[in-house]
Amino acid sequence: MRQETIIKADQLDLTFQTNDGPVHALKDVSLEIDKGDFVSFIGPSGCGKTTFLRVMAGLENPTGGTISVNGMTPDEARQNRAYGYVFQAAGLYPWRTIGGNIKLPLEIMGFDKAEQQKRVAKVLELVDLVGFDKKFPWQLSGGMQQRASIARALAFDADILLMDEPFGALDEIVRDHLNEQLLALWARTEKTIGFVTHSIPEAVYLSTKIVVMSPRPGRITDVIESTLPKERPLDIRDTPEFLEIAHRVREGLRAGHAYD
Repeated sequence: MRQETIIKADQLDLTFQTNDGPVHALKDVSLEIDKGDFVSFIGPSGCGKTTFLRVMAGLENPTGGTISVNGMTPDEARQNRAYGYVFQAAGLYPWRTIGGNIKLPLEIMGFDKAEQQKRVAKVLELVDLVGFDKKFPWQLSGGMQQRASIARALAFDADILLMDEPFGALDEIVRDHLNEQLLALWARTEKTIGFVTHSIPEAVYLSTKIVVMSPRPGRITDVIESTLPKERPLDIRDTPEFLEIAHRVREGLRAGHAYD
């Protein structure tokens, strides 16, 4: 049975006006993301991956085409708290404890203190940081800080989680561990996830759908539906099926460069 489509882009264009002239960031981007999908966006630097994520979040406005989130404009979806956003850097305030950082959006939204505490406890458990709520960011490793950032994005229980290269600055061992944890979190929460990455193995390991983008202006060169099972131990990356999908992603990236 077909899942409900919750994000739909149709012939999306975005051109930035700069002092050096127009920059065409996205061109003719059409895509549907269904409820519960884990969608990775991969492509070379400057191909519009992050820009597309920011358009979904209502942080950038397209100059052509249409996009809807839960049947609304991205702006309306943001006002309805439809998504949480995780940036490349954890962006935690150093003067607030981990619990205080996670509580911040809840404070802004006007949740009462009892509800704030309940939600903080719940998301700390989800990201395996129970007992760290009184610590300050500088007392945590980079990987733990990113988990706290994910917890903050989950705190108000939005259905959609948008993640912009959240593990890009971490070493490979930590990144592997967080990839495993993110898959487990996705399985438990059934969120719809949009995930920007530069890593082919990360995109293939995490995703139900991989969107391959070309150099600027950003176009979609391939949309790959993963055939991997939902349960994915790390060693699945050595299987022929995994390597075949990775090869198709690599070919899509190469085809994208043919537009140059």
